[in-house]
Amino acid sequence: MHTDTAARHRTTLGEFLKARRALLRPEQAGLPGHGLRRVPGLRREEVALLAGVSTDYYLRLEQGRERNPSQQIVDALARALRLDDEALAHLRRLARPVARRRPAGTGRVGPQLLRLMNGWSGTPALVVSGALDVLALNPLAAALYSAFAQPRNLVRMTFLDPAADAFHRDRSRAARAAVAALREAAGRDRDDPRIIELVGELSLKSRAFAELWARHEVRGKTGEAKLFHHPQVGDLDLHYEAFAVRSAPGQQLVVYQAEPGSPSADALALLAGLAAEAAPAADAGTVTEPAEPADACTVTAGAAGRPAWNAVRGTLP
Repeated sequence: MHTDTAARHRTTLGEFLKARRALLRPEQAGLPGHGLRRVPGLRREEVALLAGVSTDYYLRLEQGRERNPSQQIVDALARALRLDDEALAHLRRLARPVARRRPAGTGRVGPQLLRLMNGWSGTPALVVSGALDVLALNPLAAALYSAFAQPRNLVRMTFLDPAADAFHRDRSRAARAAVAALREAAGRDRDDPRIIELVGELSLKSRAFAELWARHEVRGKTGEAKLFHHPQVGDLDLHYEAFAVRSAPGQQLVVYQAEPGSPSADALALLAGLAAEAAPAADAGTVTEPAEPADACTVTAGAAGRPAWNAVRGTLP
C-alpha cells in the first residue's frame, strides 16, 4: 500500500476513536462524572481502562502509530465506547488492512431493474450509489424530488440546495442520517475517489456537514421514517426501505411507501396523478435519471417551473 494511503487509513481509525470518545459522557460508561474535565466525553485513560488495554497502547491507536489491533481489542474498544452494531462493524472495517480496491463500476442500472421500477406507478423508487449519487428514478420519485434544482446526490441536496429547508420537515434529522450513511459507505471503501471528492466539497461548502462528519456517526441506509413537505401536495409521512442490488455491488434500490389509508397515502396518490398529467406522452411511465453523470448533471425547467426529466434506457456514462 502507498505510504500516504496507509497513513490516511491509520488516521481515520484514530479519528473515529477520538470522535466517539468525545461523544460518550462518563456517567454513560458507568464512571463518575464529577470534577473538572478538560476534554468532552471520556479521557483516553478511561477508555483504556474500560477496554482493558494500556493507556500508551490506546494513545498509539488514536495517533495512528498502532496499525493492527486484534479483533478482541477492537471488540473491547467497541464495548467501552458503547458502539451499536453498525458502528462496531465500521470500526472492524477501519481496523482491517485495506485490500486492493476493485475497479469502480460504471453506474449502470440494469434494464431489468429499470423495468421493475417502471411498474411501480404509485410507489416512489430510486437507485443510488454508495456515495448516494442518484443513478435512476421512476416518475413518482422524480415528482417527489421536483422541488430540487439538481437532484443528483442525496447528501448535496440536503446540505447545499435551498429547497431542503422546506422539503425536510426535520432537516436536522435528515442531515444526520445522510452523513451517517455516507460515513458507513466511506468505511466500506476508504479509497473511493467519488466519496473522497464529495466529502471534500461538502466540508468546504457546508459548516453543518463538516461538524456532523467530524462526529463519525455511522448508520447504513436501510430504512426509516421520512417527514417531507411537497410544494404541490403538502406533508408526506413516508417510510423507506433500501435493498442492495446484488447484480450491481454498491448500488441500492430505495423504495418509499405511505401507511395505507393515511392522509400521506392520499397525498402520494395525488402526486402520482399530477406526475402522470405532467409527463410528456412519449415519456409517460418511463424510468428517468438526470441527463448527465451523477457528478455533473443538470435539470432544465419544465412546465410550471417543475424540472423536466429526460427518459433513459438504462446507463450513466
